[in-house]
Amino acid sequence: MTSTRLPGKPLADIHGEPMIAHVWRRAVEADVGPVVVAADHPSIVEAIEAIGGRAVLTRPDHASGSDRIFEAVGAFDPAGRYDVVVNVQGDLPTIERNAVRAAVGPLSDRAVDIATLATPITRAEERDDPNVVKAVGTEIGPGRLRALYFTRARAPWGEGPLLHHIGLYAYRREALARFVALPPSPLERRERLEQLRALEAGMRIDIALVDVAPLGVDTPEDLRRAREMLAPREKP
Repeated sequence: MTSTRLPGKPLADIHGEPMIAHVWRRAVEADVGPVVVAADHPSIVEAIEAIGGRAVLTRPDHASGSDRIFEAVGAFDPAGRYDVVVNVQGDLPTIERNAVRAAVGPLSDRAVDIATLATPITRAEERDDPNVVKAVGTEIGPGRLRALYFTRARAPWGEGPLLHHIGLYAYRREALARFVALPPSPLERRERLEQLRALEAGMRIDIALVDVAPLGVDTPEDLRRAREMLAPREKP
């Protein structure tokens, strides 16, 4: 709710519903498990409960979304019935259900601690855009890589495809607990990318490739684009 570029962002109206409701619905449609919204304000809880969803009110001062979901999952599932937690960020109203499902896939390998997503960069201007995070990995199977690094710079060097990292994560429950207990790492601070904390600590992150990057809503212009993308289609 305290977004500086788009104050009250989770409740921003998109065709008569708050943005968080659109994200919640996409997560439900993915059908990978129960969906719980980790909220930092009672108004978000009220908005989700009004459409029949579940929400947990968390502390407003968490440093990251990972810390927030760790508190929320502890409140929702104190007995530890669920061993995988998928963090779908609340500002991705155009996320596809198949992308959420794809993020869970790499965790079928018990050696993987965290799974995430990436898509090939097709727009030339994104190659050197620091707001487009690049994923660098080594291919270990069709549509899957083991992450080596994440950076805001253009990488890797030379000819070849570049990958746009999508900030959706699936954690093993124990990996999430370990991650939030770690202090911020040097490269995390330098790049301002919290996933580097996991890599520096020796945790394994695998990447599933998807076709399209969802629109992250951070500014009024992003919100305008989201409204266009989610506009109800006229029936023929």
